[in-house]
Amino acid sequence: MNKYEQLSPESRVWIYQSNPAFLEDDLDELNTQLSNFSTHWVSHNQQLLAFAKVYHRQFIVLMVDESQAGASGCSIDKSVHFMKTLEFRYGVNLFDRMTFAVKKGDEILTMPKDVFAKEFSAGNISEETLVFDNLVKTKADFEKSWVKPISESWHKKFV
Repeated sequence: MNKYEQLSPESRVWIYQSNPAFLEDDLDELNTQLSNFSTHWVSHNQQLLAFAKVYHRQFIVLMVDESQAGASGCSIDKSVHFMKTLEFRYGVNLFDRMTFAVKKGDEILTMPKDVFAKEFSAGNISEETLVFDNLVKTKADFEKSWVKPISESWHKKFV
């Protein structure tokens, strides 16, 4: 059983959207760094049961099962610092929460919220277009509703 499968459905989730997408050539190294971080992530000297992986070349998903040990402010600060080092190393932005990602066919498009609204008005995206809800809080929510139609997402208030 891998780490992801060991995590409870209530495990806490953070999703960092990369802009631009990570290069295919960087994924193995990046996933190794994420695995090393999650394996050695501690809170008050207690090992956290954590998982981290890149999805769709665009999203870093970090999870921690707090039923074993809770993520403290200091441990969360460590994860943010780690993400900042990844930003610098790979030349991406992981903290822009006002750039949205939509799925059109097999392609993932990112756009600032004002462009998102214009694309909706122009009919290039619709209420049925799938959007990534990077604010999901738990593993269960990640599995069930990370990707959903705009009509079912908080993104709808921007169209």
